[in-house]
Order: sequence, then structure tokens, then C-alpha cells
Amino acid sequence: MRRWILAVAAVLALASVGCTGSRMVLGTPPPVARDAFTYRPIECRPGRVLATAPVEPPPKLDLKPPAPALPDHDPAWEANGASRPWRWIVIHHSATEKGGAAAFDDFHRNGRRWDELGYHFVIGNGTGSGDGEVEVGSRWPKQKHGAHCRVGDNEEYNYFGIGICLVGNFDRSSPSEAQMASLCRLVEYLAARYRIDGAHLIGHGAVGDTRCPGRCFPFDRLFARLHAARQGFAIAR
Repeated sequence: MRRWILAVAAVLALASVGCTGSRMVLGTPPPVARDAFTYRPIECRPGRVLATAPVEPPPKLDLKPPAPALPDHDPAWEANGASRPWRWIVIHHSATEKGGAAAFDDFHRNGRRWDELGYHFVIGNGTGSGDGEVEVGSRWPKQKHGAHCRVGDNEEYNYFGIGICLVGNFDRSSPSEAQMASLCRLVEYLAARYRIDGAHLIGHGAVGDTRCPGRCFPFDRLFARLHAARQGFAIAR
């Protein structure tokens, strides 16, 4: 009996402490060896973000509005620096059969005692310059007021008006086709650049006591060409 009691006691003692030496204790599985440097893919579930690499920041965007597109033009017509607040385009004729920017500048300086050529642009007829050639006056690069359309004591059309003179006497004949083509191109650029509407495109005689730019000047043709050019410019854009 004594031996039986001792055998039962030994069994109970082993059950209470577990068989740790052989790692057979219930509920404690042996550890599995793992390689820490082995890549194992991880399932990507919806809503879960895996940080696998640094995320590059998006490029900076230039949110400035683009500069307004301008019609085709000669770079010499562009004014450097600050522009005057031009509001008018005033058309003139020279009332002479011949001439050009140099001849008119000499007359304005020495004949009228002005400081320089009063117009901002001169469009030749093939005498003093090429037929349809646009000459840039000395005032334009400086964005200086004109001396071409004073009305009494009112300097509005000089201070804020761009003066364009076509060589010729348009009381007797009309401008050449080349002159009209160049005038249209120049006016279209200036109107777009300085946002001058059609109501502010005038002949000298519209505000002064003169027939300038002459009774034969074809304003209807000018406005028709400008309208066609603007439609083409809108389509091209």
C-alpha cells in the first residue's frame, strides 16, 4: 500500500510542474525558426496603407494665369518697360505724296519746333520707306505721349492716343493695299495689347477740325479687315 501511495504522489507531482525538459507541456508549441532578412509579401486589405518607400512630394504648380495671347506682330512694336495707359488709336495721313519717318521728324523738329517726330508709327508708301513698311517713331520705345492730335486745350488724344500716320494724300487717292494690310496688322496688335475697343479707333478728323486722314480713307475696309483678322485669330487660338 505504501508503495502505491508513493507512486500516485510522484505522478501528481510531475503533472503539476510539467515536463519542461522535453517541451511537452500542453498549449506551448515549440518556437519556429525564422530568417529576419527574408521578404514575405503581406496581403493588402482595403483601407490599409503600407509604408514601403518614401513618397515624393508632388511638383509645384505655377498657378499664375497665362499671359493673354497676342496676334502676330513685329517684335519692334513691343514697348520695353512700363507702358502708358493707352486708350485711343488715332489714324492720320501725311497729306503729302512722299515721305517717311525721317522726313517727318525733320519737319516736326525744324519746321514746327517740336522736340521730335509727333507720331508713334509711320506706314510708308514706297517713297521715303517701303510700301507698307511700318516705321517705329522715337517716342514709342520711350512710351512718350504723342504730338499729333491736340484738340484745343484738350491733350487727351496726345497723352493717351497712339498716333499712326500713313504716307499719302488720301483726299486724292486711297492707301495702297500694302499700307492697309500693315495698318490692319498693327492696329490688331495694339488693340489687343492695350485692350482698346473699336469705338476708340478713330481718324484725326473725328475729334479735330480737319479732314485727316482724308475723304478717300476707307474706314469701312479697315474695320472689315480687322473683323476678319480677329475671327481668324480666335479660330487659331
